[in-house]
Amino acid sequence: MGILIGVAAAVVLLVLFLLIGYVKAPPDTAYMISGFRKPRIMIGRAGIRIPFLERLDKLSLKMFSVDVKTTDFVPNAEYINVKVDATVKIRIGQSEEMMSLASKFFLNEGEDMIIRRVQDTLEGNMREIVGQMRLEEMVTDRKAFGEKVQENAIPDLRKMGLEMISFNVQSFSDQNNVIEDLGIDNVSQIKKGAAVAKAQADRDIAIAQAQAAKEANDAKVQSEMEIAEKQTSLSIRQAELKQQSDVKKAEADAAYSIQEQEQRKTIEVASANADIARTERTAELRAREVEVAKQTLDAEIRAKADAQRYAAEQEAEAELYRRTKEAEAKMIERQREAEGIRAVGEAEAEAIRLKALAEAEGIDKKAEAMKKYGEAAVIEMIMEALPEIAKNVAEPLSKVDKITMYGEGNSAKLLSDIVNGTTQVTEGISAGMGIDIKSLILGALGGKMASDNAPVVVVQPADGTAETEAKTEGPEKN
Repeated sequence: MGILIGVAAAVVLLVLFLLIGYVKAPPDTAYMISGFRKPRIMIGRAGIRIPFLERLDKLSLKMFSVDVKTTDFVPNAEYINVKVDATVKIRIGQSEEMMSLASKFFLNEGEDMIIRRVQDTLEGNMREIVGQMRLEEMVTDRKAFGEKVQENAIPDLRKMGLEMISFNVQSFSDQNNVIEDLGIDNVSQIKKGAAVAKAQADRDIAIAQAQAAKEANDAKVQSEMEIAEKQTSLSIRQAELKQQSDVKKAEADAAYSIQEQEQRKTIEVASANADIARTERTAELRAREVEVAKQTLDAEIRAKADAQRYAAEQEAEAELYRRTKEAEAKMIERQREAEGIRAVGEAEAEAIRLKALAEAEGIDKKAEAMKKYGEAAVIEMIMEALPEIAKNVAEPLSKVDKITMYGEGNSAKLLSDIVNGTTQVTEGISAGMGIDIKSLILGALGGKMASDNAPVVVVQPADGTAETEAKTEGPEKN
């Protein structure tokens, strides 16, 4: 609780501190704060002044109007005693340097006090310039007098931190009425000039009046002459117009008669044209009726032709559709046939492949068997093939219908030829394969002489009906 009270008290003190120390300078017054911190100047803004440690001083920046006049007569460059009455506008300088200087003389002082302090300085500067100029110069050129006073007074005012805005002379006066005499002389000169100007003006007026009267008379005579000429021209023109009017009237009367005849003629021609037009209109209507009938007939014929053409187009489209469908069906059928053929080919190829595999396996097995049996198997194969060889050698004789033989021993010769042919075949096999068939057979027969029956060559006669098989027991007889 005590802490809260302490905090509240601190806040209240801070608020009071801010309220007491808060300052806000107006635009026409400079606030100068000095003391605890570095001196600073505020114009038209707010700031904080530390109470009891810093002080606040004010310096007015308003423009002052100072009435400056010489308290007594001052002799000028011509030793004419002159009094001058003028008004001067001044203010405190706006730079910090000027304000610092002005604060030394006018800090916290009012407008009246500042005016009283600068009046003496301005009056002294004005007296100095009066003593340097002639009276006529001052009176006739007040601007030059004011500029000289400003040039002389500005350095003194700047030392006090003041600026001169303007200097305006109100009046000049002197003890001996010299200014008034200068005015009288000027008035005389002005009056003289005015009299001369008036005489010249009267002369010019008289000349102008005479010239105006002459011009007015000339204008009157000229006007009357023009009026007469216009009247004469008017009479002549009226006569011409009357003559033209009479001619126009006669021409109008004649033209009326001609126009009347022309009108009658036009009416007759119009009536005749109307009859002709009526007849032509009737003929045109009849021709149009014929044309309409012809167009109707053409339209009917064209519609019928269009209907026939449409029917033909529809039939052609139907025929085309039918042919297209047939072609599509044939294409599908051919595709199916091709697929069937391809399937058959694939099946045949597969069968051939399987057959080839089977044959290859048989050959492999035969090769293995031959390896096992050796020469006996070879001899067995050769002996199995010899009857077929003999048959093929004798095959040409089966195609012969009749053979005529002369001499003795011809039948034996025929049999000998068949045997020789078979022998040549076996010898060719022996030569091509490098196998001596006779040796193999003799070797095999030598081992089985006692118990085996050796086959002999089977000879098939030309009629192909008889086979001869010879068997021997015991040793072979050649």
